Amino acid sequence: MIYALTEWLSAYFSPINALTYLTTRIILAALTALLVSIGFGGKMIVLLKNLQMGQYVRDDGPKTHLAKTGTPTMGGALVILSISLAMLLWADLTVAYVWVVLFVLWSFGGVGWLDDYRKLVLKNPQGLRAKHKYALLSLAALLTAIWLYLLAEDAVQTTLFLPFLKNVSWQMEWLFVPLTYLVLNGSSNAVNLTDGLDGLAIMPVVLVAGGLATFAYLSGHAYFAQYLHIPAVKGAGEVAIFCAAIAGAGLGFLWFNAHPALVFMGDVGALALGAALGVVAVIIRQELVLVIMGGVFVVETLSVILQVGSYRYRKKRIFRMAPLHHHFELMGWPETRVTIRFWIVTVVLVLVALSTLKLR
Repeated sequence: MIYALTEWLSAYFSPINALTYLTTRIILAALTALLVSIGFGGKMIVLLKNLQMGQYVRDDGPKTHLAKTGTPTMGGALVILSISLAMLLWADLTVAYVWVVLFVLWSFGGVGWLDDYRKLVLKNPQGLRAKHKYALLSLAALLTAIWLYLLAEDAVQTTLFLPFLKNVSWQMEWLFVPLTYLVLNGSSNAVNLTDGLDGLAIMPVVLVAGGLATFAYLSGHAYFAQYLHIPAVKGAGEVAIFCAAIAGAGLGFLWFNAHPALVFMGDVGALALGAALGVVAVIIRQELVLVIMGGVFVVETLSVILQVGSYRYRKKRIFRMAPLHHHFELMGWPETRVTIRFWIVTVVLVLVALSTLKLR
């Protein structure tokens, strides 16, 4: 909205034209989301406490987590609100990708909200039944995949590119749809599985969003894209604004989610943010780069798959407890040590992923 207004006003007052620059809008989107998240975070916590939306903690996990029982949950709703407001203010709303990323944020967040609502308000420990939850997430992912496929204007937008290699790619054609479906569902559930310790999931989300923002900005600039041998995607610059908003809102949430956490994201935040990272990677054609950047999310997910598979077929556990962060806790690592080390690993992985921009 502000972007459209400043475009109109710049014809009468040229200095205001600075607000239409992409770099300026990226910064302002991050600051807007950050300030909204911090500014309303305290009120959100009070509201959630009044509504008695407190966390239920399983008694078969680390005993240190029992003290977290009753901590307000569903704080991810404020993250979604902060991102949405920043996008509506600073993004070019005529670009279709803006509405695609917002649809993913809202639809996956909506499924998470239903799950949290059933757990916390209706006091149903199971939340949404697994099959219903998977069906709703699948529907959102499939609709997004088809939408993006229909938006594709050239072969580049349905081609899979390999990082580190500039001349290796695969034109997927209609297979773009199932791949996108898998990326969205996989990334959303991966972040959700990681969200088990104070600040553990949100900081890697911020870091990965920052890394993807770099790719999105460069992909949206034809000269930079050609020079770096990455796919040029028209409208990707607006996706960089979305990434900046995620980073800003995430940092604002971390203000309250840092140990000891005053509020948790809940499924509403984790599913939405995971899918948001996934759809950005799909739009800018960097799905494999997302796997590198989000290595912590990938390993957390693999630990659950391996644990379940091993126990089902061998009746033995590989880890003391899955996801992986609980394994380290049961080994004696303090919660803050696990969290900060996972952050450090994510910083390294994001840097490795960014190095692919030149190593092609």
